[in-house]
Amino acid sequence: MADDENTRKLKIEKARRRLLRLRPVSLVSWRDALATITPIVLLSAAAIFFTLRFVRPAPPLHLTMAGGPAGSNFEKVAARYHEILARSGIDLQIVPSHGSAENLDLLVDNKVDVALVQAGVTRKDGTEDLVSLGTMFRQPVMIFYRAPHPITLLSQLAGQRIAVGHAGSGTHTLAMALLDANGIEEGGNTQFLELEGDAASAALLAHQVDAVFLSGDSASVKIFRELMHADGVRLFDFTQGEAYERRFRYLNRFELPPGSFDLGENLPDHRITMMAPTVELLAHSDLHPALSDLLVEAAQEVHGRGSLMQNPGEFPHALEHDYPMSEGAARYYKSGKSLAYRYLPFWLASLVSRAAVVLLPIIVVLIPGMRFAPYLYGWRIRRRIYKHYGELMALERAVLEPMTDEQRAALVEQLDKIEKAVVGMKTPGAFADQAYILRRHIRFVRDSLTVGPSAPDDEVTVMR
Repeated sequence: MADDENTRKLKIEKARRRLLRLRPVSLVSWRDALATITPIVLLSAAAIFFTLRFVRPAPPLHLTMAGGPAGSNFEKVAARYHEILARSGIDLQIVPSHGSAENLDLLVDNKVDVALVQAGVTRKDGTEDLVSLGTMFRQPVMIFYRAPHPITLLSQLAGQRIAVGHAGSGTHTLAMALLDANGIEEGGNTQFLELEGDAASAALLAHQVDAVFLSGDSASVKIFRELMHADGVRLFDFTQGEAYERRFRYLNRFELPPGSFDLGENLPDHRITMMAPTVELLAHSDLHPALSDLLVEAAQEVHGRGSLMQNPGEFPHALEHDYPMSEGAARYYKSGKSLAYRYLPFWLASLVSRAAVVLLPIIVVLIPGMRFAPYLYGWRIRRRIYKHYGELMALERAVLEPMTDEQRAALVEQLDKIEKAVVGMKTPGAFADQAYILRRHIRFVRDSLTVGPSAPDDEVTVMR
């Protein structure tokens, strides 16, 4: 008896120790939670990845710009851009050139990022990647000549020595086009000299040439004033201005009133018709939108004021000529800077703009997905419970049919398997009540199998 008692106590102690080793059921099924959250996270990551492919990197802090010859209006304009962009931390390097034609070549050859190019200066190929940031200002062509009496036609310069500017400048391109339209071609009696700016002015004053073509991409306003005061030097009046304007679509006609250069001496002493192409600021189509906004903003500060050649607010504007308008520039002209760039420093606005784009898929996909996750998690747990109800209903319908003892025993065995599966099913504690309700329903079906069909027990509750 003592041995039996000791054996019984030993079994009780082993059972107690085994119970102590049992861990309580977790309230959460981490496996199901992971299976629920993983698709949402992967879908959000994919949305962020594809969004990032459309997000431009941070704008570069270094730009190169084609300017013009030393002392030219182009060089002075580029210097103003340099000062204004420096306020936003952008280093603008100015590359000197002979003028518009060379500026365009530098841009096409990817040696500069932006360039001032006179309207009418084009190339046959290589410009497909270029876009315009707008028309910046009017660039008059001024033709000074020596003659005892005023001339009214450019054809009257035939057979004389004419300074047409360096090849590569907008002055040279326009001069050759205008002279060709008047029947004056290179190689005849007329002598063309590639002089511009100070050299061309000095040659005219020294009687080494008879006429000079000057414009802002190769000369300064100081030269214009000096020639207006020089004895024997006249400024050509485009009396056929309307005809030139219609023939050369990139030329604009405007009038220079008396006294424009010198009120005291009334120079010029009569109203003169001038012809002027406009100047565009060109860039590559992949120019960062933030830099495009900065350049247009700088252009408004530099070119927005009134002057002898333009009215206040006339420039810059989004008028296309030889190149399509940049989408970013067109947006800026229409609605101005974006909200972030309007109120924040440039570097911070750039960071905020890119972060906002990345946050978009998080707001649209991840947050709604995480709100839906608890319902998906609960559905996964209940699905394991619900599938056993289908088996129970099939067994309960079988009870209503006549059956042999062997068939009844087979159904009881099948019911035992269902109950064993339910007991062994890993159900988190938060859903334990539904598992126990299922077991009560199993007991109800078992009673029906052992004693025959009967009304359901009042204590059996309906699945929530």
